[in-house]
Amino acid sequence: MSVLTPSTAATGDAANPAGDPELSKFGYTPQLRRSLTFTDLLFYGLIYMVPIAPFAIFGSVYAASQGMVALAYVAGLVVMLFTASSYAQMVKAFPIAGSVYNYAGRGIAAPVGFIAGWAIMLDYFLVPGLLYLVASVTIEAAVPSVSAWIWLVGFVAINAVINYFGIRLTAVAINIMIAGELIVLGIFLVMGIIGLADGRGNGDWTSAFFNSDNFSFGIVLGSVSVAALSFLGFDGISMLAEESKGGARQVGRAMAVVLLLAGLIFIAQTWVASLFVTDPAGLINGDAATVGNAFYAAAEVAAGAPWLATLCLVATAIAWGLPDSMVAQTALSRLLFAMARDKQLPKFLAKVSSKHASPVNAVLFTAGVSLAISGTALYYLTEQGEDTITLIATMVNFGAMVAWLALHAAVIWHYIVRNGSRNWLLHLVVPVVGAGLLIAVLINMKLYTQITGFIWIGLGLVVLGVLFAMGRAPKLSGVGGGDDKAADVA
Repeated sequence: MSVLTPSTAATGDAANPAGDPELSKFGYTPQLRRSLTFTDLLFYGLIYMVPIAPFAIFGSVYAASQGMVALAYVAGLVVMLFTASSYAQMVKAFPIAGSVYNYAGRGIAAPVGFIAGWAIMLDYFLVPGLLYLVASVTIEAAVPSVSAWIWLVGFVAINAVINYFGIRLTAVAINIMIAGELIVLGIFLVMGIIGLADGRGNGDWTSAFFNSDNFSFGIVLGSVSVAALSFLGFDGISMLAEESKGGARQVGRAMAVVLLLAGLIFIAQTWVASLFVTDPAGLINGDAATVGNAFYAAAEVAAGAPWLATLCLVATAIAWGLPDSMVAQTALSRLLFAMARDKQLPKFLAKVSSKHASPVNAVLFTAGVSLAISGTALYYLTEQGEDTITLIATMVNFGAMVAWLALHAAVIWHYIVRNGSRNWLLHLVVPVVGAGLLIAVLINMKLYTQITGFIWIGLGLVVLGVLFAMGRAPKLSGVGGGDDKAADVA
């Protein structure tokens, strides 16, 4: 999950007194220091993608893919690489901190940016709730004496306090976090190899990639709608365009490399876990508890003892419940703040604490929404036995994918239509194919996901219409007449 604010939030020192022409032409004052190396960008991307993200949703992806869980992640990686290419092109055109809200707004028109921001807001509203839900249920499994409800409220409260006071994770804490995740992942993979050598594996080695009895494009695309949750976050690197020493081109390369690294990590861990599923048919048709605990059950089989399952449980809970959910909650509060500052959402969400330099109302509102969503989902999961984890995961991915459709369209409109680019591969073929893949995934999502998602988009169109009727049509700083010219369209 990533920190994606739609406009620059200049809070640093006057790092570039000579000015930065790339920023000035968009109406922003450069205040951030260009100090990040390519390696810094890679670590940033890996941190927010969470290397062990598939631990929590392995069972859901396994069931959706009919056992072809590694294939689901391969397909998801391909879809994301096309999206990363379009991000790279828009970062090059508009080298400012931002997200699809900014890129679609500047690449096409401000109202399109509003709808893109509204779509990804669905992602941002649901992600914190999903993270808290998974973390609470997971930690309760490791520490059954403490109710998931207590963990849930505790996680939300801790992150709300941190966000309220404007405290951010230090570089040391971030490095410890990712190192810890990679160590746990390494232990799992090593124990998996040992388990296979000791004969504890189950099934053949290729069925996770292809099973002719179950394969269909619809099944693969439907499973990508769940697996894509693990990939969310690579686009957060685009936020660092103003602080990258190598500028926009370095940011684009970093996004592609992070995706490849994370994709290979995801494929490896899900493939190994699939070899220790003792009852494939039971998992595919299992209840919410069976699906939710699938990875940890596989880890126990791999090690031949429960200690590895407990280690993976605790690592997942900590990663999802604290640092990752804090980032997600921060992302939503900043998105609400930025859109409110642009007068596209209620004004009270734009209030900033002069003491703590944080959007306090947006932070508190976000905490309340996150608690309501995760609490409702936890009730239906524990009391009604419904797989609310998979439901929310697909809803999250719906919002992101609709926003990414706007991103691909922005590449075509900005470069081909507006600037007459003749780079047909990057500015036409790639975004068209990328958009086509996203549409295919959206079509193969569950019907309830599609209905709910389009209701959300329809509500956004209504809000946009109200803004126009009130004379508050969306506008972006530095945009005159809706046209921003790219510095390089070749």
